[in-house]
Order: sequence, then C-alpha cells, then structure tokens
Amino acid sequence: MGFIKPTIPPYDALAWQKLPFRERVREACQAWALQGYGTPIGAYLLYVFKVVFYIYMWTFFVAFTPGLGVIADWRDWIFHPIAFQKAILWSMLFEVLGLGCGSGPLTGRYFPPVGGFLYFLRFGATKLSLFPKLPLFGGMRRTLFDVALYAYLLVSLVYILVQPRLTFETLLPVVIILPLLGVADQTLFLAARGEHYWTTAVCFLFVCSADASEAQLAGAKVVQLSLWFWAGFSKLNRHFPYVVGVMNSNSPFTRFGWMKKIMYKNFPDDVNPSTLARIAGHWGTAVEMGIPILFLVSPVGSYGYYAALALMLGLHIYITSNVPMGVPIEWNFMVVYAAFFLFGAYAEVPILPLPWHLGIFLFVMVVALPLIGNIYPKALSFLLSMRYYAGNWAASVWLFKLGSHKKLERLTTSARWVPDQLRLFYSEKETIAILSKVMAFRLMHLHGRAFAELIPQAVADVDDYEYSEGEVIAGQALGYNFGDGHLHDEKLAAALQAQCHFEPGEVRAIFLESEPLFKTTLAYRIHDLATGNIASGEIDAATLRNKNPWDLIPSPSPRGEGSNKSIPPSPSGEGAGGEA
Repeated sequence: MGFIKPTIPPYDALAWQKLPFRERVREACQAWALQGYGTPIGAYLLYVFKVVFYIYMWTFFVAFTPGLGVIADWRDWIFHPIAFQKAILWSMLFEVLGLGCGSGPLTGRYFPPVGGFLYFLRFGATKLSLFPKLPLFGGMRRTLFDVALYAYLLVSLVYILVQPRLTFETLLPVVIILPLLGVADQTLFLAARGEHYWTTAVCFLFVCSADASEAQLAGAKVVQLSLWFWAGFSKLNRHFPYVVGVMNSNSPFTRFGWMKKIMYKNFPDDVNPSTLARIAGHWGTAVEMGIPILFLVSPVGSYGYYAALALMLGLHIYITSNVPMGVPIEWNFMVVYAAFFLFGAYAEVPILPLPWHLGIFLFVMVVALPLIGNIYPKALSFLLSMRYYAGNWAASVWLFKLGSHKKLERLTTSARWVPDQLRLFYSEKETIAILSKVMAFRLMHLHGRAFAELIPQAVADVDDYEYSEGEVIAGQALGYNFGDGHLHDEKLAAALQAQCHFEPGEVRAIFLESEPLFKTTLAYRIHDLATGNIASGEIDAATLRNKNPWDLIPSPSPRGEGSNKSIPPSPSGEGAGGEA
C-alpha cells in the first residue's frame, strides 16, 4: 500500500480481465478477503482532513454565540444547547453539500471527490422526482426552480448558523424547504440525512414554547434512541455476519493476513463467514439494540446507564475505525457527541410526556416509517427505514455492452465514467485491479451472491459487457450515492434512457430488493433500458448461504450456447417465460 497507490491484488489485472467470469469472481473475492479495497494511505488522510474540517467549522459557527466556540475553552460550552443545535444544522448543511457520506474514493469518487452541490446547483442535471408528472416539482432534469430552491436551503442554513441563537422564524424555512426539495428530487432529502437531522430540527421548532428546552431535548432523545434501535433491529437476519467479514477485510487496522482470514470459514476455498464472524455479528446486533434499551430502563447514574454510554462509545469507535464503504465518518462523530450531550449532560430530562403534536410527528418518523421499511423494503429508502449497514440492501448491477457507456456523456454531470476518473491517476492495470475489487465488494455479501447467479441470466455472454455497480452509476448521474438501491432502479433507468437513447441489449440492469421482515426472499427484476423489464422473480436467500459467489456461476460454455443464454426481450417487456 502506497500513499496514493492502491494495494495490488495477487493477480495480473490485465490477464485477469481475460479470464472466464467465474474465475474472475473467484480471484477478486479471494483478493478482497485478504486485502479489502486496497485503499491507499492518502485516501484515509483525506477522510481525516474532512473530519478535522467538519469539527473546526462547527466551532466556527458556535462562536457566533457570544462566549461560546473558543476551542481552548471547549469544556465550558461543548454541552450548551446552542452547540448541539448548531451541530445538527451544520451536519445537515455538510451532508446536503455532498461533503459527508458518499464522498471520496471509498464511494467511487476520484475526481471530483464530491458530487452534491456540483450537481444540485447545475441546471439540466438528472434528478429523481417523487412524482415525475407533477407540475414544477416533476420532470427528470433539474430546472431553475430546483436550483433556486436548493440554493435557498443552503442560504437558510448558513443564515441560521451565523445567528447567536436559534429561533422559530429562522428555522421554519429549513423545515419546510427540505421536504419540498425531497418531492422535487428524492435524492436531496436522503443526501441531507433527513431521517436524522431534519427530524431533529423539527424538534428544535419548540425553542419558543414554554417548555422549550425539555420538549426539544426529549424529541432529540427519541430520534437518537430510534437510530440505534432500528439499526440493530434491521440486523436480525442472515446478512450481517457477511458484512462483518467484508468490513474487517477492508479495515486499515487489520494489517495482517491472519486477522482477516479468521473471519472466513476456510480461506481461500470458502469465503463464507466463520463462526467468529457470526458471533461478532450477533454481538454487534445485541449491542446496537441493547444501547437504547439500557438507556430507557436504567436509572440515571446507575451501572446500566454508564454501561450504555460505554457500549455506545465502543460501538462507534469500532465502526469508525473500520472506515466502512460509504464512509459515514462525520455521522458517527455526530452520534457520539449527541449521545454524551443528550444522555450525559442532559440525562435528567425525561423523554415523556411529549407535546401531542410532536409525539405524533415522531411516531410517524421513527416508529411507523422504519416499521414499514422493514416489512415492505421496496416502499422506502433504507435511510428512512434506519436500516444502517445491515448488509440487507436494495442494490443493482448494470451491464454495458462494450463501449455503450460512452452514451452517458450525454448527461449533464460533473463527473465522468468512474474508470475514466481512475485513469487520471492510475495505469490501466491498476484501474482494472481497483474495479475488480468494486465487483468483489458486492459479491462478497449474501445478497451479492444473488447477482452472481443472475448475471449469466441477464446477458448471453458477460464478456461482451462491462460490469458496473448501480452505486457508481447513481454517483455519476445524480451526484449522490450512499447504499440506497432505490436511487438506481427503474426510475433512474428511465431518466438515463430518455437522455442517452440506448439500443435494445446495450444495457441490462439487475435490480435486487432487500429481504423483507418475516420473509427470506430477495425479489429481483432484470431490466433492459430500451425495452423495460424482461424478467422478475424471487431468490430464497437461505439457498445462497454456505456457497461461494463463484459457486453460483455456471461453468464456461461455448459462446452463445448453454446456460449463459440471456432472456430475450419480448414486445410486452416480459421475459419469455414470464416470472423467472
């Protein structure tokens, strides 16, 4: 591993590229298990710099309140209500600018390293309206209205942050504008981490009421407890142990091969989770769900209460130190700070009773929506469902007929095709090596094994196509990607087809939905951008367990023959056999 050079996998990438798909998957997955993404040291330093900038700018905005924000005197003001309020609002601004989650090389952003405002302020950029036919708010491309509304949100947030105190009048525009932006482009509400920061900001609207301090603090506590509870609840499935192994392999602190191999059953022959990985997964789930329960049932100052604080700190240190893909580093810092603020400095503030209108609002946002999102994952983003890093994600793989990706240049974007971004810094051999790890990351997860099985069904010969993650496509087209497969499903496919005009068979996408609560199946659709969905069905996730990703790929057969035949599009847009 060099300063800007990635760790080279144990195979010649140019030779690897010519291998049959099954062999490419095997070698790439084995390399991930041993090396992770192979991120260079310089990339990690970029994220360290971002965290320092994030914290410094928070102190800068807090300093607009007289007597607060001086770094040398941080003990005197760090738990002041204004400091917490500005931490939430600055985090919202930081995220909606595109500087936080989903930025940098660990999310497929090399040049430029951010999307966000470079897209959201750009007339003609692709957007995903909740209601594409709705006047003013609809459409597939960003209008002057979209740009102006987003700019107004930025100005409103900056205006609040430079005020000495928060008021109802200064906060109300932000509370109104962000959901309106979410109607015009669902990407924006998610990019602002609306399920956390906007929901908490609504609690701040009680700054002018008689019970101001207690109402807003109690509401913020409910949000915080919900984040932990639902994050743990979403891991009550067979997927999370796979995440543990994949994340451990990518950690900059597991420097020795043996530290990574112990997370797999029998490396290199079996890269399923080992007993240790499964135990670690169950322990992590118990800790994440146990933290809010301990806070609720333990008296303030009791051993149970302090245990909850200790477990919380250990959990987020572990997550942050692993530098997970998507890099929600600043978010983890915010959660730790909020925990010590809400359950340390203001531990005595009771959660109940809440004002009835705030109670109804929070019930919808932190109870009803996450429950719906777990039972019917297709209905909501995993962010609104608070299903953080559970491994049970909606995802997609896009297959471009060799050369057809150049039609993406017709889009209004600030970033080019990711392989072309990589070629600005790396040789062709290094570029292919990095892209092989991107493929391995997806296939190493339990749901990724479904893609291994479906890709040969989607195209006649995978060697005629270039593999791309839906995450990468969303990043290039929308300016934001953070693990939400609903940002690169049929809606994005329709928007790209309207602008790029792909021919039938040029681009095939496989859309995979999350596993619903109480079920073990993963719903999928195979989609041709020009002709629409050509097949759909379900895969039982239980059948994918204890199989290596490459085990699910048919052995190579002569070109155009055997099991690699794709499902031909029919005039109705359905597969030849209907439901697959």
